[in-house]
Amino acid sequence: MRKEEFTFDSRDGVSKIYACSWIPEEQPLCIFQIIHGMNDHVNRYEEFASFLAQRGILVVGADMLGHGRTVPEGGIYGYFCENDPATVVVRDAHRLKKIMEEKYPTTPYILFGHSMGSFIVRNYIARYGTGIKGAILEGTGTPTKTELKFGKLLVQIFTKLRGSDREVELLHDISRNSYMNGIKDAKGKNDWLTTDEEQIKRYEKDPFCAGFQFTVNGYRTLFDLAYRMQEQEILNKIPKKLPILIVSGTEDPVGSKGLAPKQLYDTYLNLDFTKVTLKLYNGARHEVLFEKVKETAYEDLYSWIERVAMESQGGK
Repeated sequence: MRKEEFTFDSRDGVSKIYACSWIPEEQPLCIFQIIHGMNDHVNRYEEFASFLAQRGILVVGADMLGHGRTVPEGGIYGYFCENDPATVVVRDAHRLKKIMEEKYPTTPYILFGHSMGSFIVRNYIARYGTGIKGAILEGTGTPTKTELKFGKLLVQIFTKLRGSDREVELLHDISRNSYMNGIKDAKGKNDWLTTDEEQIKRYEKDPFCAGFQFTVNGYRTLFDLAYRMQEQEILNKIPKKLPILIVSGTEDPVGSKGLAPKQLYDTYLNLDFTKVTLKLYNGARHEVLFEKVKETAYEDLYSWIERVAMESQGGK
């Protein structure tokens, strides 16, 4: 296995997106694209990516706008772009896919999105779903339309009052601090992420994670993605035979402790989707891949990826 780093042009027309890939020695069984979450970055997934690459899967991912190594020197973390950022992040994910397809035109392609990344994937599969072989939604949630309308209203107000590139503590409190409700014996503000204390310590020491908050523009992007992915027009465009795996912890506050993933699963079934699977990990919180059950989750996800890739090639 070898790791490669590269950049590509964002659809915002200005930014360079940082990306990297973990490439197996042999011809890859499939390409697995990781789309990370809010206050996250792709190199956090190095262990999982290496696990897959050692089993013949090419893993690729990028730091989305406002995150990680994509933010230029002097740039603003938690800020995406001014012109329709919720569309730009979906198109950036697609641009990376097209870059990889140029190198591996016949290799099956699977998308993985964690948390906010799952919101991107849920929008992506409506727009570009016919071009991939499968999608994994991990740590996903479904905020109500009422909550999102209120959030979007606050974004409009604070954009006028302070500007889109500023942080607003109220937005942060509404979006993140409520996740701590119901976490028993919490030792810190990030305990909602995982029950693994060592992983929390790593997260809090990582400047690309806990080192910044979203700007007003960042929340606009998040709320727009979450709102659009629930629109019936969007749902109707998703290919009904696309294999989709929904993964969550039963104690994930983003997924309302398993309720939101179950509801999404039922929504897809009611739309006559034929290849949807729901996997819940008992006792796990938001970041299943950074939980105490991660080894089991790694194996489960690998088995699903392998099966989908093989079936897409006629069982070869």
